[in-house]
Amino acid sequence: MKKLKLTLTFVVCLFGLSAHLEAQTYPNRPIKMVVPFPPGETADILVRLLGPKISEKLGQTIVIVNHAGASGIIGMDEIAKASPDGYTIGIGQVGNLAILPHTKLNLPYNVLRDLTPIAVPGLNYLGIVTTPRAPFKNLGQMIVWAKEHPGQLTVGTNGEGGFPHLTFEYLSQTAKFQFAHIPYKGASQIIPDLIGGQIMVSISGVSSQASQISAGNLKLLAITNSTRVSTNPDFPTVAEIFPGWSFSGWLVITGPARMDPVIVSKLNEAINSAMRDPGLQEQLNQVGLIPVTEPPQFAVELIKTENAKFAKLVKDIGFKPQ
Repeated sequence: MKKLKLTLTFVVCLFGLSAHLEAQTYPNRPIKMVVPFPPGETADILVRLLGPKISEKLGQTIVIVNHAGASGIIGMDEIAKASPDGYTIGIGQVGNLAILPHTKLNLPYNVLRDLTPIAVPGLNYLGIVTTPRAPFKNLGQMIVWAKEHPGQLTVGTNGEGGFPHLTFEYLSQTAKFQFAHIPYKGASQIIPDLIGGQIMVSISGVSSQASQISAGNLKLLAITNSTRVSTNPDFPTVAEIFPGWSFSGWLVITGPARMDPVIVSKLNEAINSAMRDPGLQEQLNQVGLIPVTEPPQFAVELIKTENAKFAKLVKDIGFKPQ
């Protein structure tokens, strides 16, 4: 028995040494970056701008894979169930990391238990948009129209119980109007229906709407940031009608649980180094993203804090998990 215990101890130590050496030489092959959303959404745009920069820092290719569906659950579940060796990571956001745990029944992953937060590359805000032919020209007029036509304001979002949906629910609670929610698989699928007149309003990341706003096909009613942003000072805010009103989003690069801290540190340093690049910062600002460079613990605390916030919000607005 004593010999068996010594043998087991030796095997465990040998395994630990092997894992430590692997972490020290990380990365030595391409890294898969899972995006739980379709091409063209905010998370996808960020990763495709950030990926080449991370690749330069780490000396390995970043292979971006879009696994969309179920408001980001499918892709996030893939990340959570991956090997913790650092070769499968992904990007999550407020919707699938802080809201869905409180709005979705039987979520296949536990955000606080099954994931390793690595970095927060950016903050973002949502844009509420319509088309030039809508019967309202600004947010105040939209609210008046919605009150005069209860339940007839059709609003497209990227899914039931997601961040855009709950943000608009909170706006309707604040302004006391009713609307009809139309869920889609992704923001890129909403825009054609909005332009085509199948829905009246959509709410999603400004990055996914920017080109259509610039082309005049969409009209921005308001952004959900607490103040106007320097890159687009003409964008009005919801707070200009309801002082103090704010719903900012965020994005987190994450991996599965039990990742080696050495690997997490290497990834965090590479991401933050890339985010300090002035050219990349300018590109991100133009699509409604505010660059962030913080240590892994910042991501850990953000996810914890936001989960507590949205648990309370979901309860306060009476949203029933589905």
